[in-house]
Amino acid sequence: MATSEFVPKPAKSERAFSLGLHESLTRRSTTPAAVTAAMMMATDVTAVLISLCLASVFRFAGPTAPSGSAISRWAGIALPLHPGYLFFFIAVLLVVNHRYRLYGPLQTHSFWHELRRTIEACFAAGLLLCGSLYVTHNTSISRALIGYLLCLTTFFLCTLRMSWRHSRHRRYELGLDTRNVLILGATPLGKAIRKKILRNSHLGRSFKGFLQSAQGSLAEEAGDFPIGEMAQLPLLARQHFIDEVIIAERCSTDSIVELIEMARDLDVEVLVVPGFYEELTPEAPIEYLGDFPVVALHRRNGKVIAHLFKRLWDFTVSTLLLLALSPTLLGIALLIKLDSSGPVLYTSDRVGKKGRIFPCFKFRTMVANAEQMKASLSQHNERDGILFKMKNDPRVTRVGRVLRKFSLDELPQLLNVLRGDMSLVGPRPPIASEVQRYQVQHFRRLEVLPGLTGLWQVRARQDPSFERYVSLDLAYVENWSFWLDLKILVRTAEVVLRGTGS
Repeated sequence: MATSEFVPKPAKSERAFSLGLHESLTRRSTTPAAVTAAMMMATDVTAVLISLCLASVFRFAGPTAPSGSAISRWAGIALPLHPGYLFFFIAVLLVVNHRYRLYGPLQTHSFWHELRRTIEACFAAGLLLCGSLYVTHNTSISRALIGYLLCLTTFFLCTLRMSWRHSRHRRYELGLDTRNVLILGATPLGKAIRKKILRNSHLGRSFKGFLQSAQGSLAEEAGDFPIGEMAQLPLLARQHFIDEVIIAERCSTDSIVELIEMARDLDVEVLVVPGFYEELTPEAPIEYLGDFPVVALHRRNGKVIAHLFKRLWDFTVSTLLLLALSPTLLGIALLIKLDSSGPVLYTSDRVGKKGRIFPCFKFRTMVANAEQMKASLSQHNERDGILFKMKNDPRVTRVGRVLRKFSLDELPQLLNVLRGDMSLVGPRPPIASEVQRYQVQHFRRLEVLPGLTGLWQVRARQDPSFERYVSLDLAYVENWSFWLDLKILVRTAEVVLRGTGS
C-alpha cells in the first residue's frame, strides 16, 4: 500500500505538480496490463513454435525428415527452418502486434477489429520473412513450409485472441477482476462515461457513483446515483472498494493535488479526460475507456507479479490436494451420510473480495435445521460482537465434532480456491450479516481474497475477541508476502495435526 510516509507529497504549484506527476508515471511499477501483455506475448511465441512443428509434419510427414535440399542444417542438426529465420519471424511478429496495439487492453477494440489486425500482423511478418529469404538468396528452405507456417500461425493467433477475449468478458460478467469506479463531476461528460460503463460490461468497470468537488456540479445532477464530497473519498473508497477515480470536470490545481494525495494513501488510481490538465501530463500515454481517451494522474503500486504468482500457486496446490485427497473426501462424505440425514455439503453465501458474494463449500457438521436453532442459542455465544461460537453446540453431529477438531470440514473449500473465489491464505470469508455491522476500518479485510487459513487461525484461534480477529486480518492485508503465506501454511499444518479446532 502506498502511504504518505513513503511517497513524497506533490508541490502546490502547477509546475512542481507536473514534474511530480511525470516522475510518478516514469517510475511506476508493473501494471496488470503489462503482465497481461507479457503473457499474451508468451502464448504467441508458443503458438509460432507449435505452428512450425505442425508445418513440418504437413510438409515432410514428420517433425524431421531425412536430410535433403528442403531441410536447413544448423550445428549439424537437421531443422525445418534455420533458427535465425525463426527468431526473426517471431521478433517481427511481436513488434507488429505491439504496433497494432494487440497487446493492449482487450476492451479497447471490437472483436472484428482485433481479428483483422491479427491477420494483418501475421501476413506482414510473413512478407518480411519471405523478403529476408529472398535477400539472403536462401533456396534450401521449403516455400510450402513457410506457407503452412504463416497459415497455421494466423489460425492459432486468431483462436488465442478469441479465447482471451471470451475468458476476460466471462469473468467480467461474473463480477471477477472488475474495477470499481467513481466519477468526479456529474457533468454531461461524466454522465456519458457513466452510461458507457453501465452499458458495456466488457470494459471491466463497475460504476459506484459520482464525486463532487468544491467547485463542481450540484448533487441533484447525479440523479439516482449516489454522490459524495471529494473529502469523503477515504470513507467511500473503503466502503465500495474503489479502484479508480475518473475526473470528468475542470477543478482547481489545489483540489487535484489533494485528490492525488488521498489516492496515494488509499492506493486508488486517478484518471482524467485529456483537455483538462494537458499542462500537467504532457508525456502521459493516452488510454481508452470505450470511446473515451483518458490519461493517468496516479497509478497504484500494486504487487502485480506477486499476486499473479499467488494465484498460480493457489491453483496448482489446490488441484494437487484435491487429487491426492479424493479418497479421503469420498470417505468423509460417506460417514456424513451415514451419521445424519441431510446433504453432504453445506453451502452458504459468503462475502469475498470487494464485497462479491460467492457460495462457500464445507462438509456439513450440523443437523439439517441448524440455522433455525441459532436464534434460540444466541445467549450462549462465547465470542465478542459480530462472531458466533459456543462450546458443546447441540447442533453439531458426532462426525461433525471430529471433522471440526481437525478442520477437515473445510476441505471442500479447495474447490473455492480452484474457482478463484478464495485463496489458500487470507482472512476468513464473513457472512453478509457480519459485514452489515462492520465499521469503516473493518472493510479492509475484504480488499483481498478470503482464505482457507490465516493469521487468526494460527495465532489466536481460541481468542473470543472480534477486535483481535480483525486486527490480525488487517495485519495480514498490510504485510502480505508470499513468504508470510508459506509460514502460515506450515503453522496451519501444525495446528491441524494437534487437533485444536472446535
